[in-house]
Amino acid sequence: MADFRLETGRLVLRSWTRPDLARFAQVTNTPAVMRWLGGLLSDERLDQLYDAVIGCEDEHGHCFWLVERKADGGHLSGELLGFCGLKRGNAPESTFPGGFEIGWRLREEAWGKGYAKEAAIASLDAGFERFGAQEIVAITVSENTASWGLMERLGMRRRTDLDYVDSRFDPPLCDTLAWSITSGEWRARHD
Repeated sequence: MADFRLETGRLVLRSWTRPDLARFAQVTNTPAVMRWLGGLLSDERLDQLYDAVIGCEDEHGHCFWLVERKADGGHLSGELLGFCGLKRGNAPESTFPGGFEIGWRLREEAWGKGYAKEAAIASLDAGFERFGAQEIVAITVSENTASWGLMERLGMRRRTDLDYVDSRFDPPLCDTLAWSITSGEWRARHD
């Protein structure tokens, strides 16, 4: 198992351990967090999520890393906030199979504080600089305006040519919308 760790000003992004799964489920497997993600996950689906994350990191060196808040005296000091990171496009109908995909899932108390953007910036930097991505895609559904709003604030552009219907979900959650950013576009924003 890999032992990844990346720090930002307020956050730590790191590899998972098996004991992390229970706390992750406690803070993110809630109706509000899972509203646009297919609903609450059963214990079996949580185990599958863990196995997928570990498998992705073992194979590629990256995954949806756990996001923890640094101990800074804040309300969620040292707490697990959720995940953010990079995986490979693997939905059955994905229009970018094997391509880099960024994603995030944070607990409700962490919303609106800039944590997702901070973690996503670190993940995009790692994707382009450390893992050699040429393009990174993000997906969501049209109703998840907070998520696609973040994609746009990150400089990602809407890619209707990468949209697809994910047969694992019923409408409206099956209608997958895509945004992307290239390595050149990212560097131009941060040089």
